[in-house]
Amino acid sequence: MSNLKRNANRFLFRNRNKGIPNLMLYIGIGSLVVFVISLFNGNVPALLRFDAASILSGQVWRLFSYPFTFLLGYSNPIFMLLALYFYYWIGKILENTWGTLKFNLYYFCGLLLTDLAGILLYVFLFPIYISASYINVSLFLAVATLIPEQRVYLFMIIPIKMRWMALVDLALTALEIVLAVTRSQTAYTYGFWIALVVYGTAPLIALMNYFLFFGRNVKNLFVPRRTYQQPPRRPAPEPRATPNPNWANNYRGPSGQRPYRHKCTVCGRTDTDCPDLEFRYCSKCAGYFCYCIDHINNHTHVQ
Repeated sequence: MSNLKRNANRFLFRNRNKGIPNLMLYIGIGSLVVFVISLFNGNVPALLRFDAASILSGQVWRLFSYPFTFLLGYSNPIFMLLALYFYYWIGKILENTWGTLKFNLYYFCGLLLTDLAGILLYVFLFPIYISASYINVSLFLAVATLIPEQRVYLFMIIPIKMRWMALVDLALTALEIVLAVTRSQTAYTYGFWIALVVYGTAPLIALMNYFLFFGRNVKNLFVPRRTYQQPPRRPAPEPRATPNPNWANNYRGPSGQRPYRHKCTVCGRTDTDCPDLEFRYCSKCAGYFCYCIDHINNHTHVQ
C-alpha cells in the first residue's frame, strides 16, 4: 500500500501542471453568472440543481452543474462576494501547494463520489439532498489541515487560526444536519434514521473524500502542533582587546631588556630602542649576523 501511495504521489508530482488551471476561478465566475441570471429568471437554477430522477431521465448535466448554484443561498451581496473571494483563495492555496492535477483530482473526486451516492441512494433507498456547499467545506478542511496555524481575519478585523475556523465550520455543519433532520417531514414520515441518511450523506461523502486524501495527516486539524522553541543562544564572545603597538615599551624580559627583532652585533642597538634605525644582514659573515646601518660596512667579518 505504501508503494502504491508513493507511486501515486510521484505521478502527481511529475504531472502537477496538467489539468484545469484556476479551477475555482471558473467555478466562481460561473456561480456569479448563475446568480445574476436567477435574478431575472428563477427557473434557471432549478435546471442546474442535483436531481437524481431528472439525471436518470437524461439531464446528465446536473451531475456537474450544481456546484455553480452555491451562491443562491446568499441574500447579502457583500457576504456573497466575500464567499467568492474566500473559496477562490483556498482553491489557489491548494493548487499552488499540490499542483493543478492533484487539486483537480481532489475536487472532482468529491464531486463524483457525491453524484454516485445520490444516484445509488435514489435507486435503492430514498432521494437525498445534495448541495455543493459540502464540497466547498472539504476544500476548507484541506487548507486548514495544510496550514492549521495560518491566521485569517474574520470580518477583516478578528484574527483567528484556520484550524479553529475549520472546527467551528464542522460544528456548524453538524448542527445544520441535526436541525434539518428534526424539522423535516421525512423524520416524521419515515423515521429519524432515514432522515439522517437524506441530509447527512452529502457531508459524509465530502468528509470521506477529505480523509481519503489526507489519511493520518488529519490529526493536524484536531491536535495543535507543538510550538517550536528556539534553542538558547550562546553568549556573545567578549570583544578582543585591540593589540597595543607599543607593548614592547612596557615589557621587560628577565634580564631587564625589552624585546626586539633586530640587534646590531657591534653596538648592540635594537629596533625597539631605535625604531627609526635601519638594520641589515651581512652576506659575507658565516651565519646570520645583523648590523645597524652605521656598522654594516664597518665591521670585522665573522668567519
